[in-house]
Amino acid sequence: MVKSILYSLFLILAGLFPSNTASSYTLNAFDFRFKDIDGKDLQLKNYKGKVLLVVNVASKCGFTSQYKGLQEVWDKYSKEDFILIGIPSNDFYQEYSEEKDIKNFCELTFGVNFPMTGITTVRGKKAHPFYKWAKLTYGSKTVPKWNFHKILIDKEGRVVDTYSSVTKPTSEKIINKIDNLLDSTLH
Repeated sequence: MVKSILYSLFLILAGLFPSNTASSYTLNAFDFRFKDIDGKDLQLKNYKGKVLLVVNVASKCGFTSQYKGLQEVWDKYSKEDFILIGIPSNDFYQEYSEEKDIKNFCELTFGVNFPMTGITTVRGKKAHPFYKWAKLTYGSKTVPKWNFHKILIDKEGRVVDTYSSVTKPTSEKIINKIDNLLDSTLH
């Protein structure tokens, strides 16, 4: 009897203090801002209503050649409701220490012209608030385990999928998901 009373009390208290799960959390991806690679404000709210592909990148990584695929994806969808954002990070010690060096490397080596942020921490206690929000609301699958981890966000600002470093940006599963997200509001 005491157990059932305690359990009932627990359920009542749990209802009074909801957790910050995806269903009860009020923020979405468009509530965050970064500094862009040139030091200017990059507010995700400017991309409301667009599909976002957010990728933590690094210039000296075994996956750095994925910049070519990221640029292909950007070229394919940049005229649609789609934004690709590269987030340089040195969390895995494979990035230049200066934004100007990153920008020069990306532009000269891969012709990158999609939006990029300044150097950003993407994991741990010092992670950017966007990454803390993603982990809190969508779980550890959003935490980059290495460079070129991809987070796909729908037009409402919700994480819909994540892709590991080994998944190429031009992979069928990423392209199909982007196509579906873009098409879902056309019909």
